Amino acid sequence: MNHTFKQYAVHCMIASSAILFFALPGCKGGSAESPAAGKNSFVLPDSIAKTIRIDSVTSSRVMNSITLTGKVTFNDDNVAKIYPLVSGNISDIRVMLGDYVQQGQTLALIRSSEMAGYSNDLVTAQTNIAVTKKSLDATKDMLKSGLASVRDSIAAQAAYDQAEAALRKAQQVLQLNGGSLNGQYQVKTPISGFVVEKQATNNMAIRTDNSNNLFTISDLKNVWIIANVYESSIALIKSGDSVNVTTLSYPGRIFRGKVDKIMNVLDPTNKVMKVRIVLPNPDYLLKPEMFANVMLNNTENKRMLSIPSTALIFDNSQYYVLVYKSPSDIKIRPVQVESTIGDKTYISGGLSEGEKVIGSQALLIYQELNS
Repeated sequence: MNHTFKQYAVHCMIASSAILFFALPGCKGGSAESPAAGKNSFVLPDSIAKTIRIDSVTSSRVMNSITLTGKVTFNDDNVAKIYPLVSGNISDIRVMLGDYVQQGQTLALIRSSEMAGYSNDLVTAQTNIAVTKKSLDATKDMLKSGLASVRDSIAAQAAYDQAEAALRKAQQVLQLNGGSLNGQYQVKTPISGFVVEKQATNNMAIRTDNSNNLFTISDLKNVWIIANVYESSIALIKSGDSVNVTTLSYPGRIFRGKVDKIMNVLDPTNKVMKVRIVLPNPDYLLKPEMFANVMLNNTENKRMLSIPSTALIFDNSQYYVLVYKSPSDIKIRPVQVESTIGDKTYISGGLSEGEKVIGSQALLIYQELNS
């Protein structure tokens, strides 16, 4: 935090606006509550007073910030792992890792004797339905002429009904296995998304009892961050906490999400507890296996005085603020800083609730008060 304020001081000191700011007339008068007090009088010009921000010292619940490490993974709730339903050999792979695919798109073709058998079953069922239909029609005609009995007609109808059922079954089996009549099984995706895993290769032998999936498809519209929490921080984590996530790939960009699940068990290898964070990913910027830094903010029941971090000035190993009462009554006040979380700083001493502090351009005014 000290390094940040030193950088801020350097940038502000070289700002060209500082030259004009204190060149304005009527800028002397008053005293300050620091070793610089009594050196100068100072009156803040009206034109400058309109541009600065005056903030109040307030009492607020203390917010803690915890930094965690983790990685991006795909959302398992929006993932399809695709396994083969038949045995055979892969004859054609039509997608590559990282490709975007539409629901129902063919990913690969498998030459399969099982598919050839399903095709033959369909042809047999179609032939049988034609034969039993002719037999049924002939029996009905013979029944009208008295050449066949009612029993014969019932038997012919039953044979036709059985043939119909066999045809429907053959069609359904073939459809469930890709619907191909040429002995090929079509591997299709049930969802739209990206190919995030591919284990299939051309001419690869496939068995249905193999536990390995051929492809994994994920839509990546939202992703998970799996973060590591050490034992010392476990008590500070709760479901629903808001987090800011940064990555090496997009420095300076913050992705915001919430803690979705706490695993409640420690990894036996590295002694950390895993937490899951859900992040929206509409632009597909976050990729599985990316390294992530997670800044988690939560609030305690304890209350402390707080001011905007921009009101702080760091000089000679001490923090100061400018207490504002009027344009001619601005005093330098040393303060004790408890912690800084983002744009808010918690103060343990030196200020009272309700006091006013200068929240912008404070360093320039501080330098003039000390000149």
